[in-house]
Amino acid sequence: MVTPEQIKSYIQEKLACDHLEVAGDGAHFEAVIVSPEFRGKTRVQQHQVVYRVLGDRMREEIHALSMKTYTPEDWASR
Repeated sequence: MVTPEQIKSYIQEKLACDHLEVAGDGAHFEAVIVSPEFRGKTRVQQHQVVYRVLGDRMREEIHALSMKTYTPEDWASR
C-alpha cells in the first residue's frame, strides 16, 4: 500500500515544488501542490502536469488523488 510520504516523494522527484502536502489513508489521497511550473496553465493543465509526473502510478498504486494546485503567486495571495 502506498503512503502519503511516497506520493510526496514521487512528485518531488520530477516537479519543482515550493510547497507540497500530501495526506491520505492508503487508497484516497489529497495534495496541495505549489509549483512555478504551473504558471500560465489552467487548473486542468496543472493537474495534468501532476498526472504526468505520477505516470503509471496513478493506475497501479494510487486509486484516488484530489489536488489543489497553485502557482507561487496564487499561494502567496491566499
